[in-house]
Amino acid sequence: MEHKVTLRKIEHVNHNVLHLVTDKPKDYHFKPGQATEVSIDKNGWKNKKRPFTFTNLSDDKELEFTIKVYPSHDGVTEQLEQLEVGDYLLIGDAWGAIQYKGTGAFIAGGAGVTPFIAILKDLKRKGELKGNQLFFSNHRERDIIYKNNLEAWLGENLHVILSQEDHKDYAHGLISKDYLEKHNLEVTKPVYLCGPPPMMEAVEADLYKMGLPKSQLVVEE
Repeated sequence: MEHKVTLRKIEHVNHNVLHLVTDKPKDYHFKPGQATEVSIDKNGWKNKKRPFTFTNLSDDKELEFTIKVYPSHDGVTEQLEQLEVGDYLLIGDAWGAIQYKGTGAFIAGGAGVTPFIAILKDLKRKGELKGNQLFFSNHRERDIIYKNNLEAWLGENLHVILSQEDHKDYAHGLISKDYLEKHNLEVTKPVYLCGPPPMMEAVEADLYKMGLPKSQLVVEE
């Protein structure tokens, strides 16, 4: 089912990530970690649907999306950047397989962190964040989405690694078997993985080498 929603707020979270707030259709529900198809209610754009994750919680009065802008891509995110308060978006129903199945480790690359934002918010609200880790890979320090929130929520259980910048506060390189073992990832607990496909394939292979059962890996189907 398609819903028409009004844009209530638009702002930059960092240099290439947008935070959008819209009104919420009546009786619209989703689970933390789920997404929906979004398009712009303008001629030429209504059928150009893209999947975006909710970064708020289902009982909030509005909907929120945190979206990485790719100016060189097909133009949808670039068009989103041009929107103004009062413009309309079209959204579908909620879908997605990334759901919380217990304390464990979240592994994200770049904008792949967005499904985990809502899950972590939900756990914080319930007082159940303790024991969860987040391994978060970014190109540079300026790319880290919601850095202050994540640091406040997770403290020493937040592990940020940068692939294209040497920074005194963060590890340098890629998320690897050695890196995960160094920070005590437990393969007996659920592991939640989301990021660019090459990163996900590499990390998945490393997790299985570490002994993670396939049944413990939570990824988007």
